[in-house]
Amino acid sequence: MELLFAASLFLIFHAYFGYPLSLLFLRRKPTIKAPFEPHATLIITASNEEHRIRDKLENTLTLDYPREKLQVLVASDGSTDGTNEIVRGYAPHGIELLAFPERRGKESAQKDAVLHATGEVIVFSDVATRIDPHGLREIIANFADPTVGCVSSADRVIGRDGKPCGEGFYVRYEMWLRDLESQVNSLVGLSGSFFAARNTVCRDFSGEMQSDFRTVLNSMRLGMRGVSDPDAIGYYQDISDNRREFDRKIRTVLRGLTVFFHNLEFLNPFRYGLFSYQYFCHKLLRWLVPLFLLDAFIANAVLSLHSVGYFIVFLLHLGFYGIALGSWAAKSIPTHALCKIPVYFVTVNAAIFVAWWRYARGRRMVMWAPSER
Repeated sequence: MELLFAASLFLIFHAYFGYPLSLLFLRRKPTIKAPFEPHATLIITASNEEHRIRDKLENTLTLDYPREKLQVLVASDGSTDGTNEIVRGYAPHGIELLAFPERRGKESAQKDAVLHATGEVIVFSDVATRIDPHGLREIIANFADPTVGCVSSADRVIGRDGKPCGEGFYVRYEMWLRDLESQVNSLVGLSGSFFAARNTVCRDFSGEMQSDFRTVLNSMRLGMRGVSDPDAIGYYQDISDNRREFDRKIRTVLRGLTVFFHNLEFLNPFRYGLFSYQYFCHKLLRWLVPLFLLDAFIANAVLSLHSVGYFIVFLLHLGFYGIALGSWAAKSIPTHALCKIPVYFVTVNAAIFVAWWRYARGRRMVMWAPSER
């Protein structure tokens, strides 16, 4: 039990801290970023977004990029509200509508939009994401480096109360990890709300798998890599309904598991080198954390019956989970930042556990749905 407890804690630590710390000791691989203005295509995917699409299009018109070099496509995924009519009103501004009659999912809409894209670089963005005026220029400038196949934005959560939230801390951790991966080798996943890729990388676009994850794998197959740009920021609000956010996390992980197990070739270090280590640690090891947490809890409970030291640790263990359970029971988020972190950590790993359960029962892809923010 002591061995199980120690091993579980070690694996949890390595998944979140050991892996990034190991990257600190590896050789840096800087990105050559320079002024670069190729013809680009911006694809905005929307599904019944009449309440937000106008703000997104107005934000798009503020982007500092030569209009003659920018194609803007709105891929409307089976919208039945006023989304399509609003987008058509922006036709004089050069914004094109691709209205698909049936709702098939985000990636399917993106795949069909890619077929209409004329840009050398294709940029993908969600309706709920706001981009700085210079954001498009910043993210495209990374493609001046011929080794770069895709680029991720940096996520920035806008809290409704203007204060840090559990998700905000988690996002900052993810951005730190992405920066490390970019400096050492390649990202493993992109920000699905705002990312870019070379047109050549998108030629093998799947309408059935998570695009932000699979685009990195396409880049690696072509001998290129993915990087993160801290100057290309995608702003979005925290989720208004935490239960919907929990469901979104389940869908995200389930979609990620689908991509991962369809691309096990990337676990071969003789072919993909360091990326195989990244692929294992950032994805599979992280997704196994709920199992390690369960093992650690059971081992700690057994050991607490025979040791005062383990009993004290077990009380801390119970307190950590008690904060999360209390928050769920009260249907509210704690106001203190130190309490928000365990709530978000437990929520994320509970969602991962449910995603594994659904995957084991044969569930694979689920219909993409935008989160209410």
